[in-house]
Amino acid sequence: MTTKSFFVITSIMITLLGCGSTSNSDEWITLFNGKDLNDWTVKVNHFESGDNYGNTFRVEDGMMKVRYDQYEFTDEFGHIYYKTPFSNFHLTVDYRFSGEFEEGGPKHAVLNSGVMFHSQSPGSMPKEQNWPVSVEMQYLADLGDGKRTTGNMCSPGTNIEFEGETFPKHCLPSNKKALPKDEWVTAELIVQGENVSQYINGELVLEYSNPTIDGKDRTVKGQTAEYKQGGKQLKSGYIALQSEGQPIEFKNVKIKILD
Repeated sequence: MTTKSFFVITSIMITLLGCGSTSNSDEWITLFNGKDLNDWTVKVNHFESGDNYGNTFRVEDGMMKVRYDQYEFTDEFGHIYYKTPFSNFHLTVDYRFSGEFEEGGPKHAVLNSGVMFHSQSPGSMPKEQNWPVSVEMQYLADLGDGKRTTGNMCSPGTNIEFEGETFPKHCLPSNKKALPKDEWVTAELIVQGENVSQYINGELVLEYSNPTIDGKDRTVKGQTAEYKQGGKQLKSGYIALQSEGQPIEFKNVKIKILD
């Protein structure tokens, strides 16, 4: 083999290997700039998409805050959606529960929030739809009895597979004990293909796979027919931070795109 032939063959092999490999971007994209809610859309139950009812989501001191001082919360469950849908990604969010729970809200929502992913868009939700069809990484804080976990999975209008089988319940607990109120927590979500991994403060706490729409789930009320297509696989969607009756702060909301 001549020297020229060797270099030609080597170049072809390198090209083929490069085409067959996958790589992840090292670039983190900041979703929340700490200054305003540009690039985000609010959808609150009983209100049209884009109506930030009662100034529920606001920016103060470089944080995105959820507050209820301008109305009496009952079931005005709200979510704030980033403008772009994502499929394969690594998301990181810092959260901290604070303040007092709104007494008019359901008791399960005390010190309860989360991030939704593979969600329908806010514009696709009718005014009276209570929750987006999505998968949720649920955040909980400790109630003082040490029984709660955080970094759980909940499935409004959806199903997931856990240990090779469809998980039959609405929420799947993680292996991480919930942390105290007023403590900053870093939550990370890695979605790659059908597989989902959830981390709390750098610790892997839950893994599951294959999110699909559950057309018979009664958790979500008011959705259109498109989001009742049972068995439809969810491969992408919007990311939304939650308002469920408990004051909470978010910061350092960043995402890295995965191939």
